[in-house]
Amino acid sequence: MVQFVPLPSTPLRTKAHLRPTPSPTTYFQVTKPIKLPHTKPCSYLLLQHDFAFTYGKPPILANYTPPQNCPSHNFAKIVLEWRATCKGRQFDRIFGVWLSGVELLRSCTAEPRATGIDWTVKKDITRYDSLLKSNQTLAVYLGNLVDSTYTGVYHVNVSIHFYPAVVNRSFDEGNSGSGYGSRADLIVPISRNLPLNDGLWFEIEHSTDMLSKKFEIPQNAYRAVLEVYVSFHENDEFWYSNLPNDYITGSIPCCGDPLPVLDSFDLPSYDIEITPFLGTMLDGKTHEIAFRVTNALNVWFVDANLHVWLDKKSLKTEGHLLRHSSLPLVVTSVSNFTGLNGKFLTSVSRSISSVGWVKSSHGKITTNSTQGFNYSNFMVMGNDGNMQIVNQMIDFNDSVHAKGQSSSIYSIKSFKKFPLYMYSDNVDQGNGSYISVANLTLGFNEERVEAGGFGLLVGSLKNLQNGQGSIRVKGNLVVSGLGSTQQAYRYDVGNTCSKKFQPPGVWGLRNGGLFLLGGPF
Repeated sequence: MVQFVPLPSTPLRTKAHLRPTPSPTTYFQVTKPIKLPHTKPCSYLLLQHDFAFTYGKPPILANYTPPQNCPSHNFAKIVLEWRATCKGRQFDRIFGVWLSGVELLRSCTAEPRATGIDWTVKKDITRYDSLLKSNQTLAVYLGNLVDSTYTGVYHVNVSIHFYPAVVNRSFDEGNSGSGYGSRADLIVPISRNLPLNDGLWFEIEHSTDMLSKKFEIPQNAYRAVLEVYVSFHENDEFWYSNLPNDYITGSIPCCGDPLPVLDSFDLPSYDIEITPFLGTMLDGKTHEIAFRVTNALNVWFVDANLHVWLDKKSLKTEGHLLRHSSLPLVVTSVSNFTGLNGKFLTSVSRSISSVGWVKSSHGKITTNSTQGFNYSNFMVMGNDGNMQIVNQMIDFNDSVHAKGQSSSIYSIKSFKKFPLYMYSDNVDQGNGSYISVANLTLGFNEERVEAGGFGLLVGSLKNLQNGQGSIRVKGNLVVSGLGSTQQAYRYDVGNTCSKKFQPPGVWGLRNGGLFLLGGPF
């Protein structure tokens, strides 16, 4: 049994006439700040653990109980905090945080150094409010390996901060009586059940794998959204640069210190509006959701959270799927090669739409959900296979429109772009040595329009990261290297604007250790 204890304040440091210990490097992810109310949070430490040799072992568990000593249990904001330190040599490790099977956070650790690192991840988990109102089981899986070579142990604290609402009103009032502005009343885990010697995610190793979870929902549901987590690892870690039917590794030497790749500390989840299908799930029977990854190699980690809204004024709702269109993938692949040098061009497109209605105490609401997907990847191989250029673009547009019998109730449209450019080459220097150089540009842009009882909300996000690096290798050992990373971040919503620009910091590699050459770090 793990008991909640208040987070301790930072102790005062005493002076000592000793040789100063190098300070650990603080890693950070550029992102928009969480908008918090002007109330004092109730903060609790949920888990404190040292992740040493944990690979292939059960997740670390703790008992969660709702906060007891808050002045109010009506929370305007709930924030999960992951705080970690590590010293030594270690790989970056994927990890997940679940509450009774519902995934709250998927993330990647930072790679440590001899002088130590620390980093903090804060995530808004207010949407899981209904789950946090009752006793649950917290599970954290971080598969780490420790031996004589890889010595880094991840020392982790997991906390939750509950911010009471400024005024004591219910956040379940919904949006103009439609219920579309409220938080979900029930969150159903679509993940693997404990006990496990791994994370709770499904592991998809082949394109033919279809892994599923059975579930039931109450018969008075009126809305459902499937929140999906997905990440790629091992043979498909560099899927964007894999040659067709082959696998190659990829890296940007010396980049990512102390600025990680976009969103790697808080991997995004993706919402799919499945309300049009709700009428097929209101029969009180067991249903099933399955996952498959097209052209997957070993391994993809996938799971989901099913958010369900319940009609408090009725015991049973009804619904009907009017139409569903899911066209097959349209794939075009062209290649032109001479020996090890040549070009690949791959293009993929797909569109999905569904329309259905649900009748509840909110009225008869018809929901239309659409998704449009376009993908292109242009790859060039040269220098007898040592040089590679990847130019990739993903366009993903989706929309949800909910309409009552006489007027529109809620709508959201999102237009997303994911650009990626990568250049890498190995240049022979003679005497058994070579220089590996790489450049990377990675971005995420989104335009978003949302309308409902709260009015009209227009937002945009532009997040762009550039990295450059080179290393000198002799006899399969890295002799030296340089790297730098720059990032520009702009987030606009309503009348507020958050801008963060990361100027370049240049890092070097000597004798297996990183050192700062210049920049603001």
